[in-house]
Amino acid sequence: MIMSDNGTMEREEIFSKVLRAGRRTYFFDVRATKADDYYLTITESKKFTNEDGSFHYKKHKIYLYKEDFAGFNEILKEMTDYILEEKGQEVISDRHQKNFKKEYEEETATADKEKSGTAAKFTDISFDDI
Repeated sequence: MIMSDNGTMEREEIFSKVLRAGRRTYFFDVRATKADDYYLTITESKKFTNEDGSFHYKKHKIYLYKEDFAGFNEILKEMTDYILEEKGQEVISDRHQKNFKKEYEEETATADKEKSGTAAKFTDISFDDI
């Protein structure tokens, strides 16, 4: 047994996998109950940077027991399929970065200038040329 972050005793992991996803890390851990049956914990750990440059993590944990696996898997698949069907594979959250609007406006302004410049060159003819 090991001491967890919140001071409770937890059994050690039997099998573990880690998924690193930017500022988030997901830990999938198989653990054993006192009766030596297995259950799954899923922990999301998210890194936050303080104003002084130091950082801290916030963690959220889900305990998932065998009797809930089928229902959990069914709903998880339904929800992920729905999201992908409605919004596709593109990650839209990049648009919410602090400087996205500024970069988007700059790209749009540059594209508009290029379009107007091309149109002006195309229509900038003299009848003497014909």
